[in-house]
Amino acid sequence: MLVVFDVDGTLLDSQHAIVASMAEAYQLNGLEPPSRERVLAVVGLSVREAVEAISLERPDHPIDAIGLAFKQSFNARRKAAPEADPLYDGALDILKALAAREGVLLGIATGNSRRGVNRFLDTFGVRDLFSATQCADDAPSKPHPAMLLQAAAEAGVPAEDMVMIGDTTFDMMMARSAGARAIGVAWGYHPADRLLASGAERVISSFDELDAALGFGPPEVRAPEAAE
Repeated sequence: MLVVFDVDGTLLDSQHAIVASMAEAYQLNGLEPPSRERVLAVVGLSVREAVEAISLERPDHPIDAIGLAFKQSFNARRKAAPEADPLYDGALDILKALAAREGVLLGIATGNSRRGVNRFLDTFGVRDLFSATQCADDAPSKPHPAMLLQAAAEAGVPAEDMVMIGDTTFDMMMARSAGARAIGVAWGYHPADRLLASGAERVISSFDELDAALGFGPPEVRAPEAAE
């Protein structure tokens, strides 16, 4: 089984940096910043698609310039304080536990850039846990299924043995389009009812529920060895 995680909003609580960087990008282009709600609604899309969605009714907005300014602002924030955006509670523990399970491989599918993915992997020391990492530099934006299909090929796993874990409707729709299972998380940027409506088989409220959602029992507990 290949278990693929989204990053922002699923593993990483990065909403402050995303909202602040998008506001700065619009301000640098002489435009009124979008609301926090508007920005978080498009988290999960690749940068250009996110800016296009925010500026949907404003064809005069310079999409490429805003997108470039966002990337520069976001990368500068991450470089200056790589651990300012924390992992959600239980994220690191579940990643390590799943990676240790026989027959389970881990992957990433994110609208972030390759530079952003590498920074995430190195900041939290989790690079060796993942067998496949797909990002906005590799494929069309979510909800196009290419990221997941490429992750399955990279890990050598058929799509039907893949599960996508994410916080947005884009993640759920991508999973369904790829023929994979979809599990939503309730702590991210899209509400549970929208995740279910877009294809999630269930929505978990904490990482403690993920083993059961994936169909695993509790971790094996070994009896202590007798003292010699």
